[in-house]
Amino acid sequence: MRNNLPQSSSYESALEALSSLITQKSRGAMVPVIRSKTKLERMRKYVEILDLEECVKKLKIIHVAGTKGKGSTCTFSEAILRECGLRTGLFTSPHLIDVRERFRINGLDISEDKFLHYFWACWRQLKESVTEHLPMPALFQFLTLLAFKIFIDEEVDVAIIEVGLGGMYDSTNVIEEPIVCGITSLGMDHMELLGNSLSQIASHKAGILKPRVPAFTVPQLPEAMDVIQKKARELMIPLEVAEPLDHKKLDGLKLGMSGDHQLVNSGLAVSLCKCWLQRTGNWERMFLNGFKAAKLPDAFLRGLSTANLSGRAQIVYDCYASSFNSSTQSENSNGDLIFYLDGAHSPESMGACANWFSSVVKGNHKSLHCFSAENVDRDSGNDDVKVLQEAESTKFSKQILLFNCMEMRDPEILFPRLVNTCASSGVHFSKALFVPTMSTYSKVSSSNSVTSSDIINKDLSWQFNLQKLWEKIMHGKDRM
Repeated sequence: MRNNLPQSSSYESALEALSSLITQKSRGAMVPVIRSKTKLERMRKYVEILDLEECVKKLKIIHVAGTKGKGSTCTFSEAILRECGLRTGLFTSPHLIDVRERFRINGLDISEDKFLHYFWACWRQLKESVTEHLPMPALFQFLTLLAFKIFIDEEVDVAIIEVGLGGMYDSTNVIEEPIVCGITSLGMDHMELLGNSLSQIASHKAGILKPRVPAFTVPQLPEAMDVIQKKARELMIPLEVAEPLDHKKLDGLKLGMSGDHQLVNSGLAVSLCKCWLQRTGNWERMFLNGFKAAKLPDAFLRGLSTANLSGRAQIVYDCYASSFNSSTQSENSNGDLIFYLDGAHSPESMGACANWFSSVVKGNHKSLHCFSAENVDRDSGNDDVKVLQEAESTKFSKQILLFNCMEMRDPEILFPRLVNTCASSGVHFSKALFVPTMSTYSKVSSSNSVTSSDIINKDLSWQFNLQKLWEKIMHGKDRM
């Protein structure tokens, strides 16, 4: 029996089982499913099989959709409410290293022991109910079900749920009675699934709005805002536009996640949390003096300043590289290697990422260093960006782009946005490296571990195409 296996083997078995749920090799193959009601109908059946239907209704949920910033908004919301003394559950995607990152209880990734307990409980129950017409759920469906199971059994006070993709037909949209809904910034992304216009995309995102449930969004382009407002009017629900957070309200503190775009996300999070606290009867109990527009409650400030989500405007210092180079560094180099990581994969988010990086470079008294790369999450099919920076002292520094993106992305749009935004701040790349989607981290899934034969046999044609396009863009700039 799998549950009698040693913990390490059982965890590897769980990851192998998860990998078996990856049924689509490309997002394009999912179009017929994502645009039909079949996905949600099956999700409802899975919820019934796990006997979670009534329990999910009792969860006090914040449900968040959007193109950009939904993970950050959810993370800010979780941190705020945790600082308010509530037991929190947070479900986000994708994960960067370990699938357990998707499930946070009170700000911490779920432990391996608890993950295995809930995983195998759900797995066996679903496996026993498989029929010809009801197969095992796809990967994200299963993870969503697992999140519900975890948050219910862990008795969280609040569950913050990030939509996976779209909204209307997303697996999370089996949520029928959230406390409050939020829609973050919308843009052109996942067009092969959601449509080729901003209004079509907005229609999918607005699909999470529910009758009698207040909704919040952020400033949007008119084409998107019109759709969201129309949906709110149809449902006869209040829709408020949360303004970006004013620096002055932070009382001298800095947001836990960097970048000016996080002022938009944190502003939405503040509105969502205030509404959640009011509708659950917690606001008056916690804040007897009320909510003063000029000042945020201390618990809100603590949450905003401590919120953290890996891969979003994240700086990682490579201590090994510094240690290794300490004995061999030249007088022109201190051997520092710094990675700047961000999940940008749309034109808008690439611009925000470039602005963040350029700001850090210009704001550091040392000569700073380097930038971006898009990396694919093998399990979910979603993207993440990595940014590499090599800092070699005040005398000499290099900015090196480390880049990887899925073939469905359009680098002809992404590259110019990145290059031009950085160049406008005087930041230039001396080198660009284009890498395939490979991982040496064993816990991603056994099928993604790297061997020497994998490296030799890897098809690098897409990376060579990226290189050619990059060289064309850079040579064009040289001639300007």
